[in-house]
Parts: sequence; C-alpha cells; structure tokens
Amino acid sequence: MKFLESTINLFQKKSLRQLVSNFRNEYISNGIDEASLKSNPIDQFEDWFNEAVDNKLIEPNVMHLSTATPYGKPSGRIMLLKGFDERGFTFFTNYTSRKANELAENKFAVMTFLWLGLFKQVRIEGTVEIISTKESDDYFNSRPRGSQIGAWVSAQSKPISDRTELEQKVDEIEKRFEGKAVTRPDNWGGYRLVPVCIEFWQGRASRLHDRIQYNLEKDHSWTKQRLSP
Repeated sequence: MKFLESTINLFQKKSLRQLVSNFRNEYISNGIDEASLKSNPIDQFEDWFNEAVDNKLIEPNVMHLSTATPYGKPSGRIMLLKGFDERGFTFFTNYTSRKANELAENKFAVMTFLWLGLFKQVRIEGTVEIISTKESDDYFNSRPRGSQIGAWVSAQSKPISDRTELEQKVDEIEKRFEGKAVTRPDNWGGYRLVPVCIEFWQGRASRLHDRIQYNLEKDHSWTKQRLSP
C-alpha cells in the first residue's frame, strides 16, 4: 500500500517528460539456441513470423521501413509487409512518395519487425528494387476496392489544403470507375528489399539479450555470428 501511495505521489509531482526513463520491463525468455536456427535466415524469419501469427499478435506483418537520402539524411515510417520469399521482402507504396524518391537515389534500406509480445525483433538490411508490373497488378487486384480508390486519390507525401480535398478526389475517382474494375495507377506499385544482412534479436533478463546476425557472402551463402547485446 505504501509503495502504491508513493508511486501515485511521484506521478503527481512529476510530468511524463520527467518519468520516461522510469518505464522499463524485464524480458524473460529462453533465449536463442544457435544450434536450432535454420541455415537460411529467410526460413528462420518464416518460423518467427509463424510464431507471431500463432500467438495472435496484432498485425504481425507491421514493420518500420528506414530510407535515407544520398547525403545520409534518414527517414522512417510504419508499413505492412506484403510478401517474402527467397528473393526478398515485398511492400507497396506510391512511386512519387518521399520514400520512393529516396529509394530512387539511394537503394539501401532497413526493415525492422518488433513482436513485443514474444520479446522478438528482426532487422533486415539490403537494397531495394521495383518488382514486376505483373506482381504489382496481381496484388493491386487483390486489394479492397476502397484501398484501390485510395491509391488513385493520394499524392502521397504532398501537401493538401484540407480533408475535403481528399474527399472530393474520392468522389471523382469513384465516378470514373463506376460499374467497372479499378485499374492500378502507374505511380503505385511494389518494391522488394533484397537482404544482405538479417539480425534476430531475443530479449532476455538484465538486458543481456541474444543477437544472431546472418550475413550474405559473395558466393550467395549465409553465415551467422553472435553479437554482443
């Protein structure tokens, strides 16, 4: 009871800005058994992704995508992974967005997945390429009609006057495609991050986390090593 009262008093006296450093959680897990890891990190990623799905984590395909200008100025945003295989990890966006403009000048990017409910994180470094027109068309055609309309409406990252501007554009595009299928706009499609480095992180007690990093060698084989937390 005294502890609760002291905690309440502390919050009353200090703002959240002052209390940020007090937020912490102990990560209790069995860690990573290196002997059980797959030799191919794509297969290992699939195992961890399946674990996130099986544990019913909310949107397990949520990731943070980091890009940078040719001069090294970074930017990041939360996105959704839409596919992965031996070729790499796929996402979709507007080809005139900020991220697309940066990728056009600097093809290096990083994806980070955080499955906090499992105390797991995966960080993927590599180069990004535009996927085929067919792949973009196939995915676009699988999207809900509202999302298809949205791809036409949004000049992503560009300033707009207000929300009404967007709503007016929605009306225009809906009338344009009334009674017919919505086709993919030329300025919208997919990218694939081709990995050269993939790190698997498992939270452990006392911040002595496990980190296993896979690196792609010149002969296209993968090697792995343990990193200090």
